[in-house]
Amino acid sequence: MALNAAAKADTFPKLLVRNAELFATRPAMRHKDLGIWQTWTWAETLAIVRAYAVGLNRLGVKRGETVAVVGGNRPKLYWSVMAAQMLGAIPVPVYADAVAEELAFVLDHAEARFAAVEDQEQVDKILSVIARLPRVEMLIYDEPRGLRDYDHSRLRAIDRVIEDGAQALAGDPALAAWLDNEIAAGKGSDPSIILYTSGTTGQSKGVVVTGERAIKAASDSVAFDRLSENDVALAYLPLAWVGDHYLNYCQGLVAGFCTACPESSETAMADLREIGPTYYFAPPRTLELLLTRVMIRMEDAGLLKQKLFHYFIGVARKYGERILNRERVSLVGRILYGIGNLLVYGPLKNVLGFSRVRVAYTAGEAIGPELFTFYRSIGVNLKQLYGQTEAFICVTAQPDGQIYPDTVGPPFPNVDIRIAENGEIQFRSPGMFVGYFKDEARTAEVMTPDGYIKSGDAGFFDEKTGHLKIIDRARDVGRLNDGTLFAPKYIENKLKFYPNIREAVAYGDKRDFVAVMINIDLTAVSSWAERNNVTYASYQELAGHPRVYDMIERHVAEVNRALADDKVMAGAQIRRFLILHKELDADDGELTRTQKVRRRFIAERYAPLIAALYDGSSEADVATEVTFEDGRKGVIRARVKIRDMKPEPVRAAMEKAA
Repeated sequence: MALNAAAKADTFPKLLVRNAELFATRPAMRHKDLGIWQTWTWAETLAIVRAYAVGLNRLGVKRGETVAVVGGNRPKLYWSVMAAQMLGAIPVPVYADAVAEELAFVLDHAEARFAAVEDQEQVDKILSVIARLPRVEMLIYDEPRGLRDYDHSRLRAIDRVIEDGAQALAGDPALAAWLDNEIAAGKGSDPSIILYTSGTTGQSKGVVVTGERAIKAASDSVAFDRLSENDVALAYLPLAWVGDHYLNYCQGLVAGFCTACPESSETAMADLREIGPTYYFAPPRTLELLLTRVMIRMEDAGLLKQKLFHYFIGVARKYGERILNRERVSLVGRILYGIGNLLVYGPLKNVLGFSRVRVAYTAGEAIGPELFTFYRSIGVNLKQLYGQTEAFICVTAQPDGQIYPDTVGPPFPNVDIRIAENGEIQFRSPGMFVGYFKDEARTAEVMTPDGYIKSGDAGFFDEKTGHLKIIDRARDVGRLNDGTLFAPKYIENKLKFYPNIREAVAYGDKRDFVAVMINIDLTAVSSWAERNNVTYASYQELAGHPRVYDMIERHVAEVNRALADDKVMAGAQIRRFLILHKELDADDGELTRTQKVRRRFIAERYAPLIAALYDGSSEADVATEVTFEDGRKGVIRARVKIRDMKPEPVRAAMEKAA
């Protein structure tokens, strides 16, 4: 049965067919390989994916089965998702940097017989745990380098699978009709993908999303930001993260825009400048890293350039947000901002790759107001959205012209939100999941009897704007012993605005005061050390250096001054802090694969340090197990120093309260 553009596109394979007809010669995907950008049109993409689907079917892939997809942002891995869906199979993306144990869990839990992987590294990880994966029959790989001498009885190159499928289609005309019927047989109510959560609260859960719900959610957001086939996005975020699947794969197929894949994760920022996306998404951590690099470069610039930069950044902070929102600004303000745009903001956006950005979003975790305002002040239309994997991302989003740094926007179109009596945010959305894979008990636990999803986040609607404000994870919000509200993420984000601080973990619930463990940013602090003749031999030695402690102490003092002016958080100033001897690492279980802090795990692992923060000790010994890149385990031992902080007067906050 032939399909055409008028067919109801309630699955992604049907959308691909539609796009190949409507946007046949327009670019669907780009990829930088060996320094050269390659482009595939929508028509070419459909032809490749059809051949790939036939090739997979010849290997034994059947409707309803799961197919794991492991690796980075590469066209052939996106095509693996498309080809699996074309056959009615269910793709299961897995994080490229997952260690073998994590891979084994997902592949076993998802019951995958086939896995499409990026390269030798992913093949080796799966083969190292293959004894625990009796269902896995075949690994299909993209990059052949290093795999020539492997036993290919259970290995196939993706190129070969596509070639076999193309030859079969060319030799048997009936196959094309069969494949058309397979595409048409797909129902919008069928599972489209299984996305595993990051696991901040424990073991990852497989979130099942159907095609019709995913397409409805993506269609709402495409209309919301007026995305079209003329837009370009850079796909550099983890393939297994809901943000990438929603913002690049689903929206790309709904709107018909071009998705560009960088050469590698290491070159993503350079490739960002070359591709010049019009639509961009970045979690706060990425925006922090970009700003850190800018600040490091400015420290190495000449005195005149430094003065010009800081002066015009001050101008941007005063006028930039108002100009971006098209508010009235004095003629002097507009002239100064125009000069700043010529000398600073324009070149800066060009260096960052933001010159063509029309719409940019940040989400994944709370972003510090200072960081958010910085990007908007230089003319980047950065907005916030709040979402979850279970919602198929969007719960709220900021409309153009209604941007506030301390809110995440009103309810997204067709999303219903309510605040429970305990302050928890609950919602229903068009894209909401149908359940956790093979886990009815946990599905029931997260759903209310009347069909709302319990977000686990605490928040409220701002009376003035009607926008949602997120306080923190509901389970993390607490109070000090004197009754002061303690919202750890609020404090941590203020600290992470400083380029020298990469991560912070605050404690204080049911305690007398707030204490913080800090990770320094190695790139920023090592650059500072070089300029200030501070010698060190390792991260551990740099983190423990007295002058580094002095620098971080100044940052903490500035955060305390800001907290002192906050009538709600004035009593939650930081009284003690330490600098951790190692970076928090996802391989060590301290962060999720989306770089979120596993707070409870860290509290258990670093219990001696937390105890020392609260018993008055000036230092504490700690031994920490670490995982090396080759999978071996080791132990790092250190004596960590603790600094006391003098709280700032809270008079200003009290006056505001009065």
